[in-house]
Amino acid sequence: MKKPRQVSESHSIKLRPLESEDLHFIHQLNNNEMVMRYWFEEPHEAYVELKDLYQKNIHNISERRFIIDKQGVSVGLVELVDIDHIHRRAEFSILVAPEYQGKGYASEATHLALNFGFMILNLHKLYLIVDEENTKAIHIYTKFGFKQEGVLLQEFFINGKYRNTLRMCLFQQEYQNARALALEKKR
Repeated sequence: MKKPRQVSESHSIKLRPLESEDLHFIHQLNNNEMVMRYWFEEPHEAYVELKDLYQKNIHNISERRFIIDKQGVSVGLVELVDIDHIHRRAEFSILVAPEYQGKGYASEATHLALNFGFMILNLHKLYLIVDEENTKAIHIYTKFGFKQEGVLLQEFFINGKYRNTLRMCLFQQEYQNARALALEKKR
């Protein structure tokens, strides 16, 4: 088996491109109701459906999907999707497997993904949508400089009720300014 190409790395994790071998891990996440409650998608997906979707989008330049990898163990998924190369924006999303939540992996992976989006892809804006009750995720996004753009009222129907979501965004210049300030403080 070939060694997966690494995209970005922090002290304890790295992001690497999603490979066909990762589909079983993604399938487990997609079929976990606890995971999918904040993902706004139906929590039950056939493996063949996921495999077909992977084959259809493997060369799609408007999507980048990465496995959050901790020393060879898959702990989550990061996505930059709906990449618009004209307007230089993309939607960011992250999903960490339940057994790895609360260990700092979401923060590390967010940092790596933002760096990839802004410094490698040269995007102007990253945006996301998040359930207004997902306070842990909102805390992480705010920590990295995401600001609320608006509230999408009754946007998703989850477990028998409509849920409001927040749309949040971060601009490249704000990211670069915060990054420069953090580097300056380290000196």
